[in-house]
Amino acid sequence: MLALYRKYRPATFADLIGHEVIVRILQEAARQDRIAHAYLFSGPRGTGKTTIARLIAKIANCEARQKQLAEAPMSKGGQNPNRSVGSEPCNACHACKSIDIGNALDVIEIDAASNRGIDEMRALKEHVRVSPSVLKHKVFIIDEAHQLTKEAANALLKTLEEPPSYVIIILATTEIEKIPATIASRTQKFQFKHPTLKIIIEKLKKIASAEKIKISDDALELIASSGEGSFRDAESLLDQMISLKGNEITTEAIESTLGKVGFHKIANFAEKILKGELEGTLDYLSNIAEEGTNLVQLTKDLIIHFRNTAVLKFDPMMSVHLENELVGEHLQKIKGHSKLFKNSHIETLKNLLKAYGQMRYSNFPIIPLEIALIESLNQKTA
Repeated sequence: MLALYRKYRPATFADLIGHEVIVRILQEAARQDRIAHAYLFSGPRGTGKTTIARLIAKIANCEARQKQLAEAPMSKGGQNPNRSVGSEPCNACHACKSIDIGNALDVIEIDAASNRGIDEMRALKEHVRVSPSVLKHKVFIIDEAHQLTKEAANALLKTLEEPPSYVIIILATTEIEKIPATIASRTQKFQFKHPTLKIIIEKLKKIASAEKIKISDDALELIASSGEGSFRDAESLLDQMISLKGNEITTEAIESTLGKVGFHKIANFAEKILKGELEGTLDYLSNIAEEGTNLVQLTKDLIIHFRNTAVLKFDPMMSVHLENELVGEHLQKIKGHSKLFKNSHIETLKNLLKAYGQMRYSNFPIIPLEIALIESLNQKTA
């Protein structure tokens, strides 16, 4: 059985969410049949770089699309006036199907993390000289391109300078600053960003509906936030929970599996701190720790909650930006907490940040957090 992130991988540009500008540029390039010979995709993991690279491979080789463009009437300027023609792969021809399945001989994916040397790039250079065996274009997708050695990068540069007309090279990286400027300058560059939490939740909700999974909005939000801005990670977590819990997934089940607590527990914890309830706060922390919660992650989530509360306190207009990162009910809760937030709580936030830094390397992570809470709240109870 296919993993969810593979089963629900976008099959067309129209299926992609969160990258509207990139999609529009690539669709227009496809419509005009002006696909570049080299691309550089950069951005965080799991944001769709490889997916779009494969879509470009399909667009370049789609037999139905090539026929559409050949038959489409052109304007006087030599442009295709129909914006829907040629902008998407058909997903039905031999080329599209073989690329989807992953057995297209002319679409070569290379992991630069394990094939980073000059010998591999020299082999690539020789491979480039050979015409496509089946498809119209030979597409090379080089993942983790920043891992290439200096010598390998120089060898790749020679290939990028004068590639044959049938070759398309797509580089993908999470660290664009490590890509030599000489290589970057010979590509079309696209920067991928983290999708908003709202967008990830929407996709997870569609997948859950298609898979007939019963899951609450709070549970979906917890999975989406655990993915930390990665579609792939969030979908993999949902897949994991389905394997463990079947067709009905609760927030409690996710908390016990991931060691991460949901929004409501974080909100209750924050509210006790904001109200200065030292004993209640320490007791609440002990109960959460006994449940096997990852306390480092708990502190990180608490810091984010206090950050959101603080910015709403001092700039209520920030709610416009937070709408993309919080579901409606959660945003209303933080708005309520912003009314409890005082200038003294800025020191609490600083103490939490300090504790977070200490907890990550401590064998007793609860102690720095307890000290931070005591230092922050003891003055109010003394």
